[in-house]
Amino acid sequence: MASKIPEEVIEQIRSQSDIVDVVSEYMQLTKRGRNYFGLCPFHGEQTPSFSVSTDKQIFHCFGCGAGGNAFTFVMDIEGITFPEAVAKLGERAGLAVEAPTVTAKPVSATETRMKEAHEFVASFFHHILMNTEDGEHALQYLKDRGFSEEMIIDYQLGYALPNFDTLTILLERQGFDIQEMAACGLLVERDDGSYFDRFRERVMFPIRDDRGKVIAFSGRVLVTNKEEAKYLNSPESPIFHKSEVLYNVDRARPAIRKQRRAVLMEGFMDVLAATTAGVTNAVATMGTSLTDQHCHKLKRLADNITLCYDGDQAGLDAAKRAGALLQQMNLAVEVAILPDGLDPDDYIKTRGKENFAENIIEHPQAYLAFIMHHARKNKNFQHENDVLQYVREVLEELAKRHSPMERDLYIRQLAQETGISEEAIYADYRKLEQQTKTIVQPTQTVNIPTDTKVLSHYERAERLLLAHMLADADIVHHVLLQENDAAPFIRDVYNTVFIYLIRFYEEYQHADVQRFTEILPEQDLRKIVAEAALMECNEDSRTEEVNDCLASLKKARIQHSIDEKEHKLKEMIKLQETAEANKLAMEIIHLQRVLRGM
Repeated sequence: MASKIPEEVIEQIRSQSDIVDVVSEYMQLTKRGRNYFGLCPFHGEQTPSFSVSTDKQIFHCFGCGAGGNAFTFVMDIEGITFPEAVAKLGERAGLAVEAPTVTAKPVSATETRMKEAHEFVASFFHHILMNTEDGEHALQYLKDRGFSEEMIIDYQLGYALPNFDTLTILLERQGFDIQEMAACGLLVERDDGSYFDRFRERVMFPIRDDRGKVIAFSGRVLVTNKEEAKYLNSPESPIFHKSEVLYNVDRARPAIRKQRRAVLMEGFMDVLAATTAGVTNAVATMGTSLTDQHCHKLKRLADNITLCYDGDQAGLDAAKRAGALLQQMNLAVEVAILPDGLDPDDYIKTRGKENFAENIIEHPQAYLAFIMHHARKNKNFQHENDVLQYVREVLEELAKRHSPMERDLYIRQLAQETGISEEAIYADYRKLEQQTKTIVQPTQTVNIPTDTKVLSHYERAERLLLAHMLADADIVHHVLLQENDAAPFIRDVYNTVFIYLIRFYEEYQHADVQRFTEILPEQDLRKIVAEAALMECNEDSRTEEVNDCLASLKKARIQHSIDEKEHKLKEMIKLQETAEANKLAMEIIHLQRVLRGM
């Protein structure tokens, strides 16, 4: 496939795709020394172990072992093929490249069809809204709510017809399996085994995954009544998991990365309203409380989270729970409080878009100030118990923190509010602090990750030898001469990389880790190359280091042979095969002499 794209085009795109810039569009990176580090997007972690080298233009995760260059990073995170990754980065660089759209990751055929169906249905709903008389009243409803036509098109909003079988018939005609369509929530199965459309006579909002693919819908009735729920969402399905989905993250990612801040809301309508107000870094959970999966996703993108939940008591309670969870992930949290129990959508409609952006989003409260605001709710400071409970709630939160300035500021404020002396509040604070120290971990710092696996002598020799081969094509020829064309490595996977490297140098003649990584068909092979490429090796004494590695690997091979023969010898002695045992013992003695002489 890759050969269909001219090599000079690939090279041009490669040279214009700095890996730090590419990776930063998907996750947050922090510079430490010569390299950049962040939370690996390929496995859950709280301590950054994902490294990006600007010099070598490759990435490597010390946690899960993922590695490669800018092209393979996009392949792995988007689940696409090499030509598709080239096309995607080409578009980013302003170069048009045609490539087939074949999924590279092992996604089940069922899930693929479900996603295709959702993309088709989203287009159908959008067509009904924008181009038919049936959709005119729904289109007017959206415009009355402040949605511009540009935004309606951009978010592919749509309208579901009132009929029970419109979508059912259409999906059947398109060749989709009806049972699969019910399993992914587009249709509902009746008791008699027939099917009908789940969404009817509703304005339709597509829900997309991190890559912008439609995986679910939320439908809103045009006229609210007691019999029907205002919103109807797709159920959990093989392609839609509420605990993992953050609405709008596919669109908000660039703004979040640029600002290093995300605005987290309770519902997707709040996000859409915020977008009309120019808040482009807003995301929302999908009808569920914030989860660890949501938090991990946010932490990969941002340092700071601004919570903007409903201003009623339920919203404040939810903001407190979400803030506590985010702080456990060592994210900085602020809270944008809405007055008079309003939600973001209502606030924008009644008080204006500019007012929302400038006075709410741009002026959030510190999380501890919000905790004090929350703790004061429904308390009467004329009652001693309420006062003591208020102080206790604030101190419990304050004791989890490690800033003396915060401690002094808020204890002084507590004393002013309650009339209790600072000394008495400090005494209670110290007791709570001692209790908290046993259960609360200190705020993590970002350390430069290292490969924590302890390598054996021969494993280190293999990695160092490969590092020299990747840095200098002549080393491969040197090794082939030294080993008489035999495989130099002990582990088969290293020898597989070696074979690919020989072929690579036959075509390109010079070292290029980036380009070599692209031809490797498996992630395990790219992992080994990334580990070796990031290893420090001495260029000035390259030949000496290579010869030392070859000698170490020869010794290791002999030792392995001795170990195997000794194991076999024990079996022969048990079986009383004396002649064969004596012969094997002599072989072992010979190999031991060879080993001592090396």
